[in-house]
Amino acid sequence: MGPRTPLLILFLLSWSGPLQGQQHHLVEYMERRLAALEERLAQCQDQSSRHAAELRDFKNKMLPLLEVAEKEREALRTEADTMSGRVDRLEREVDYLETQNPALPCVEVDEKVTGGPGAKGKGRRNEKYDMVTDCGYTISQVRSMKILKRFGGPAGLWTKDPLGPAEKIYVLDGTQNDTAFVFPRLRDFTLAMAARKASRVRVPFPWVGTGQLVYGGFLYYARRPPGRPGGGGELENTLQLIKFHLANRTVVDSSVFPAEGLIPPYGLTADTYIDLAADEEGLWAVYATQEDERHLCLAKLDPQTLDTEQQWDTPCPRENAEAAFVICGTLYVVYNTRPASRARIQCSFDASGTLTPERAALPYFPRRYGAHASLRYNPRERQLYAWDDGYQIVYKLEMRKKEEEV
Repeated sequence: MGPRTPLLILFLLSWSGPLQGQQHHLVEYMERRLAALEERLAQCQDQSSRHAAELRDFKNKMLPLLEVAEKEREALRTEADTMSGRVDRLEREVDYLETQNPALPCVEVDEKVTGGPGAKGKGRRNEKYDMVTDCGYTISQVRSMKILKRFGGPAGLWTKDPLGPAEKIYVLDGTQNDTAFVFPRLRDFTLAMAARKASRVRVPFPWVGTGQLVYGGFLYYARRPPGRPGGGGELENTLQLIKFHLANRTVVDSSVFPAEGLIPPYGLTADTYIDLAADEEGLWAVYATQEDERHLCLAKLDPQTLDTEQQWDTPCPRENAEAAFVICGTLYVVYNTRPASRARIQCSFDASGTLTPERAALPYFPRRYGAHASLRYNPRERQLYAWDDGYQIVYKLEMRKKEEEV
């Protein structure tokens, strides 16, 4: 070894002391940090154990309560099923008993038509109607009911054009309004924000009641004619029929309805004075006058000119009537009570004379929310579009031949 080796060894020995001291302090610092971490981990473990014990206790307490609740839920479900079965059975029994009851209005009308008590000559034509189609069906029963939604107020009208696009929906809300909603399809109408999907058609004159009709691309409705200066007594109880082109949004024709002293035809629907209807034969009008305030009248209209082709005095009373519609030339009047109960077709009048009262079915409608503000028959679908206290309802009908026995 050279003479410089002892000097190097002495230098290294002189620095070993401070290095050992720094290592010692670092080890002590690490030991303290590890001890703190171990203490925190122990605390977390204790808290976790305590929370786990609390959850076990809570679970043990809740399990019996859940079992009791499940048993009570099953008992309520069983009771509800039992009550539903009893209600269905009771409704079937009530339907059977009510079906066996004779239709008093038709009996009363038969007396009137055959010249019995209360017969009066009115000078009306009352001739049998000559059918222009081979339609020979009548209602057998109301097969089903579907509630679409709730839109608008308690009174209104919704319908389709039986001669127009099959999907388009027309909604006329209220008994005195001038704006109709038009929906491109039924699905758009059933949406939550349906009004945003609709186009609005404003008519120049507000309609009266819920007797409007969409037919062949036109909106037919009744309005009160403008009064004369100083008061028009002659026009007080008359109405004007309007034929409005929905595409061009123009009035193409109008005519004063040829009946004096008009009164609401339905005792339970006081806002409607002329109820327009369409069937396989064309355009009809249901109305009543002061001349015979007890019964309804029926008129066949020309959809092109609004002329009245024929008129009939029907056997159907106004009292407790709420709505009506026409199928294959036969008028069906729906009756109810006040307050509203279960509606029933209690009177029918066949203008052609083919369907006799004895062969006419008198079906009940399923239970609903209130009373019908309007009923519109669609001959293409054989369905009724009803407005019931703001709810829009579709009734599917089951038909049979008029010559068949009930």
